[in-house]
Amino acid sequence: MEETGKEFLEAFPKLEVEGELRELLSTMEVVRVTLNRRKDLLRIYTVSSQWIHKKYIYKLEDMIQSQLFSHAPIRVKIIERFYLARQYTPERLLEVYYSSILLELKNYHILLFHLFRTAKITFPEPELMELALENSVIAHEKEEELYRVLDKIFCERCGFRLSIRTSFREERDESEIQKSELEMREAARHVAEHLSLGRAEEPEPEEKKPAEKAAGSRYFGNSAGRKNGRNRGKNGREEQPVRRSDNPDVLYGRDFEDDSIPIDSIEGAVGDVVIRGEILNFDSRELRNGRGLLVFAVTDDTDTIMVKIFVKAEQIPELSKILKKGTFIKVKGKVMTDSFDHELTVTSVWGIKKSKNFREARHDNASRKRVELHCHTKMSDMDGVTDAAALVKRAYEWGHPAIAITDHGVVQAFPEANHAMEDIDSRYRAQYQKDHPEVTKEELKKISAPFKVIYGMEAYLVDDLKGIVSDSQGQSLDSPFVVFDIETTGFSPASCKIIEIGAVRVEEGRIVKRFSTFVNPEAPIPFRIENLTGINDNMVLPAPTIDQVLPEFLRFCEGAVMVAHNAGFDMSFIRKNCGDLGIDREFTVVDTVAMARFLLPGLNRFKLDTVAKALGVSLENHHRAVDDAACTAEIFVKFVKMLKERDILDLDALNEQGSMSPNTVRKLPTYHAIILATCETGRVNLYRLVSESHLKYYNRRPRLPKSVFLKYREGLRLGAACEAGELYEALLRGAPDQEISRIVSFYDYLEIQPVGNNAFMIRDENHENISSEEDIREVNRKIVKLGEQFQKPVVATCDVHFMDPKDEIYRRIIMFGKGFEDADNQAPLYLHTTEEMLEEFSYLGSAKAEEIVIDNPQKIADMCRKISPIRAGKFPPVIENSDQDLRDICYNRAHEIYGENLPPIVEARLERELNSIISNGYAVMYIIAQKLVWKSNEDGYLVGSRGSVGSSFVATMAGITEVNPLSPHYLCESCHYVDFDSKEVKAYAGRAGCDMPDKLCPNCGKPLKKMGFDIPFETFLGFKGNKEPDIDLNFSGEYQSKAHKYTEVIFGAGQTFRAGTIGTLADKTAFGYVKKYYEERGIHKRNCEIDRIVLGCTGIRRTTGQHPGGIIVLPFGEDINSFTPVQHPANDNDTDIITTHFDYHSIDANLLKLDILGHDDPTMIRMLEDLTGTDATKVPLDEPKVMSLFKSTEALGIKPEDIGGCPLGCLGIPEFGTDFVIQMLQDTKPQTFSDLIRISGLSHGTDVWLGNAQTLIEEGKATISTAICTRDDIMTYLIGMGLESEQAFTIMESVRKGKGLKPEWEEEMTAHGVPDWYIWSCKKIKYMFPKAHAAAYVMMAYRIAWYKIYEPLAYYAAYFSIRASAFSYELMCMGQERLEYYMEEYRKRWDTLSKKEQDTYKDMKIVQEMYARGYEFMPVDLYRAKAHRFQIVDGRLMPALDTIEGLGDKAADAVVLAARDGKFLSKDDFRSRTKVSATVIDLMSDLGIFGDLPQSNQISLFDFV
Repeated sequence: MEETGKEFLEAFPKLEVEGELRELLSTMEVVRVTLNRRKDLLRIYTVSSQWIHKKYIYKLEDMIQSQLFSHAPIRVKIIERFYLARQYTPERLLEVYYSSILLELKNYHILLFHLFRTAKITFPEPELMELALENSVIAHEKEEELYRVLDKIFCERCGFRLSIRTSFREERDESEIQKSELEMREAARHVAEHLSLGRAEEPEPEEKKPAEKAAGSRYFGNSAGRKNGRNRGKNGREEQPVRRSDNPDVLYGRDFEDDSIPIDSIEGAVGDVVIRGEILNFDSRELRNGRGLLVFAVTDDTDTIMVKIFVKAEQIPELSKILKKGTFIKVKGKVMTDSFDHELTVTSVWGIKKSKNFREARHDNASRKRVELHCHTKMSDMDGVTDAAALVKRAYEWGHPAIAITDHGVVQAFPEANHAMEDIDSRYRAQYQKDHPEVTKEELKKISAPFKVIYGMEAYLVDDLKGIVSDSQGQSLDSPFVVFDIETTGFSPASCKIIEIGAVRVEEGRIVKRFSTFVNPEAPIPFRIENLTGINDNMVLPAPTIDQVLPEFLRFCEGAVMVAHNAGFDMSFIRKNCGDLGIDREFTVVDTVAMARFLLPGLNRFKLDTVAKALGVSLENHHRAVDDAACTAEIFVKFVKMLKERDILDLDALNEQGSMSPNTVRKLPTYHAIILATCETGRVNLYRLVSESHLKYYNRRPRLPKSVFLKYREGLRLGAACEAGELYEALLRGAPDQEISRIVSFYDYLEIQPVGNNAFMIRDENHENISSEEDIREVNRKIVKLGEQFQKPVVATCDVHFMDPKDEIYRRIIMFGKGFEDADNQAPLYLHTTEEMLEEFSYLGSAKAEEIVIDNPQKIADMCRKISPIRAGKFPPVIENSDQDLRDICYNRAHEIYGENLPPIVEARLERELNSIISNGYAVMYIIAQKLVWKSNEDGYLVGSRGSVGSSFVATMAGITEVNPLSPHYLCESCHYVDFDSKEVKAYAGRAGCDMPDKLCPNCGKPLKKMGFDIPFETFLGFKGNKEPDIDLNFSGEYQSKAHKYTEVIFGAGQTFRAGTIGTLADKTAFGYVKKYYEERGIHKRNCEIDRIVLGCTGIRRTTGQHPGGIIVLPFGEDINSFTPVQHPANDNDTDIITTHFDYHSIDANLLKLDILGHDDPTMIRMLEDLTGTDATKVPLDEPKVMSLFKSTEALGIKPEDIGGCPLGCLGIPEFGTDFVIQMLQDTKPQTFSDLIRISGLSHGTDVWLGNAQTLIEEGKATISTAICTRDDIMTYLIGMGLESEQAFTIMESVRKGKGLKPEWEEEMTAHGVPDWYIWSCKKIKYMFPKAHAAAYVMMAYRIAWYKIYEPLAYYAAYFSIRASAFSYELMCMGQERLEYYMEEYRKRWDTLSKKEQDTYKDMKIVQEMYARGYEFMPVDLYRAKAHRFQIVDGRLMPALDTIEGLGDKAADAVVLAARDGKFLSKDDFRSRTKVSATVIDLMSDLGIFGDLPQSNQISLFDFV
């Protein structure tokens, strides 16, 4: 034993404690420390002048054990003794200490906890406590023990002379009492199994034997010495047929009857086990030895484990069909540690059987169903974890008549919810048609499911309707004012007391009187208030009580306007106490916080100390009423002066001119409120609210002023929402009846939620009024009474954030990832059944519970019509005469090229396309693209086409694309001779015209132009114009913004918006969240289990963004809010870019979307043309030397060994310079431009080359000419094989999207002689490039390749300026020898290179090639070098300044600007003028860039002569 008498942290100086606990320890002394005989229990005896919650004591015990005795088997027990102030009585202590006592009892014995929690406690005398316990067997058993615990707490620990008397009450029937007892015993059993009860010294329970496999136990079985009689092949692996049993339930191997064990009970490598679960994922692969491996994850929701089976390769297809994702199975096998990933894995599988779905589905079995009016989806920013479609589907399956989607501040889940609703209606109509075959199509269109989605939002409402002055009587600013401040025991006037009042009277702008007094609250002052204000119980004990102080204070205030900082708080206490004392008094009140928002808009915070500092007012002893009042008075006097300078002379004028600006609204507190759209007008108004809250009032969240809501209130219903709503917060803080009345009147309906939703307030000391679940019920009762009083419907909602109770883990992970300390204390925010909600609110009585759970929500739902959140129909922009203009432009250009008399094939193609385009309403799209491309060309930038637009000859004639989709043909530009039909020309069908041999015009003898890529128009628009066209254009990256701006010129300001995107939580990020969550808790989870949990966390909204080039065009006269709300990307208030709120895919069928993308190729072409003075469009596409680059390095005058063994000369050529494509070129050996187009298609597709065309070419089944390379190949081939053209088009569209082939299509293809390898290839493809896109890309690449041969310095200057992503002056510009040294270093540690180093190595290869060709860099000249572009100077390249490590874009620009102002005198002068860091200057000096420039300026006497 050791006697100390020291402060706690003196006794334990190495203990690290922070925050509130550290402050509490300042009141605690350690009087004695003892260790028991076994030396495994340390007792610390303490005394304190302040009671301390047991949660802090438990936390402190854990901290001492973990920090000071982590390596010793010692438990820590703190024994407290409190010496409390005279203000405390047993009854008052119980009020504040109740939750602590409950926690202590819960940890000691769960039955005592239940007894005390349900007891009725009264104090008939100050030192007598009466406990009326529920009359039950348990109560009689535990009465004495409860008495002993309470006596120890009140008498021994707190020093009271308290008598405790118990009695038994019978207020419930026998069945309820029995039910209560069963619940208590079950709770006790549950806690006994899963928790450590109490902290008393108890012997450790004996370990269970391994044979005991009770539920909840961990399974450690031992396989040592077991014999396994299986037949094994080489390496001990099974070689079985797929099934070895007649039981139809056996899917693989042998039959077995063993019971399964929970997966989470498996620890360590064990013997044979049986598990059951759902297959989460399945993978199979063929091994080099000819065998196969099946790998799949199985989960039973307690955990997940991988199963691996070695099989014969020929068994893989059969087992792949059986063991699909989502199949429920039982598996018997051996658990071993896998040698590859070192995780426990089920191997040596004995057998796999079918299993039933082990999950218990939840159902709503009530005869009358509820409606949930408050649901959050994954679009609630990092909060909700359920897909909108899943919620809609569940509500419909349960028979609910409706469900509301109400995400935080956004409506981005509406499209998904709408799709789910459409699916429900579609299935309902199908069933209806089946049941009523006589129904007509028109009648069927009007039929829909008896269910609807209510579209709404949980808004962040801001009360901007309050004036700076409340109840103004038009008083002059020279009238008397009393500026006052109070200190209280807490935040709620309903339960807390005033402990100090300080006031200053101001008349005619001068302080004339002061008032100051303590107030005896007749209740103890909480420790945190004492700590904040410095006021303790001893200071207020001699002071008068409020009934004496308040009348005196009111006399001081006679005839004056009340002024306070955050006046609502101070006045709520004054009004409450006036009411208690029967004093009837009206007040005019001015709030200096609101004045500060009006007069000091530059401030971000408006706390008293912040405002005082801004105005130069002294504030000493902050949080003392007298000092705060004096400070506030000085602030007010200065504010009055500022108001008079603005010619504001009375309080009415102050209210009028002080109306809130958007900047002020952005700084006001927010309240949650539910807004529901009742009709189409309401939907549009809801979208307007979303737009304004994001564009004008966003600050950390989209804020919605009440005034804006009132402006657009038509068609909307407003609900009071959750505990973060305005009404709930007002009730918690004890707002006066007048304010409560004002708040309730603003809403259409009120809302209450289950007790568990708000149980966090019991744990939170800031909610002083809430110390038990009963307190939460009482608040709900008050809201119900307010509903009755004001005739407002009250609805019960769940505030749904996840679907089922088990899904809380996903939200727990998300909240942990956001840094919430209480992430593990998840509220039951799941979708409740009607029975669950009726049971939850049974304390209101069955009739009232039914009213708020069923009747009132149904009434609200009935007010809301069944609407669609997406406006139906197509709304293209209108450009006058676009049809005729397009026809004229195309024919004029066609005549320019092909002559006055158009060849029949040209005219026929033009007419066919124009008729289809114009009749389907797409002419305006062509005209828009034509205007944009012509404008870019006019400004000197080529435009490359993307997608299938190059399939359209109209697009070619309109100048939208350079790709000519006609069949190959010769054209004489002089006499307009054409040749489409000669045998020689037709031999090139399906190929590129530029591959034909050169010829002279037979008429005039001039060289013929070789044209045409033979691309069918139907790839772009379909055979019936039934494919939605999409014109994608590649503008120069540096011209893209100008192209975007030009759309405003075409359509007018406010008619174009950037296409919005939604950024969600990705797999990789979610994996990190889950892994870190378990690691911090010391829990090991297998990666497959982490993957399972990750599935529930992905797709949750994190941010918003914009499509890189998408522009949404709004027709003139339309309101964008009738289609979608709008916002800034990522809610960036500093940008003028406005995007659609919905992801653009949700509305691209309704509004025109232009793809104006930025690309490097047009930028590079422009730089090459500027450097060389050539025209890139004149580059021939049949130049032999250029073609040779794709076969060898000969045209560059170097050998492969000169450039690290690269066998081709296409390094740095767009589309062809990667290792992947270079290998393709080697494998395919292209000979023509057509071959390059096909290779481009292969390289851009997914599963088109690898494991597909590559395999077919290697096996000799196909060639580069016959393999499927682009999507067009499929359609043209199938039509050629005899399939109907529309069917061929449909098959092409399905294959190119990765949807494969339907069985009937395969049969049709086989019937027409399509070979099996072709069908196999179609089924492998996941995505395909259109031929027109490939042709456009290859044309650009070919031109750049031409410059590489014939203008090498220009090529390298352009490449390094535009395409090099990690160019380093230090590594690359100091000579070939140094470069190759670094390249060798990089190769040695290739596997560990960072992404930046890999990019650097890629650029090094181009530099190596340049050196090999005999070209060099010259040193950077500070006065000639450009910031971001390389230059050709005297036959060498001068690098850009931004290639110097550490010299970023802005710094490089600063150097260029500084150099224009004259020579640098020294390095110091350079640093002073450019602001470049010393580190970068040192590097530049080491690189010799400064030459002989001195370090600092040298001054000579001669300088002054």
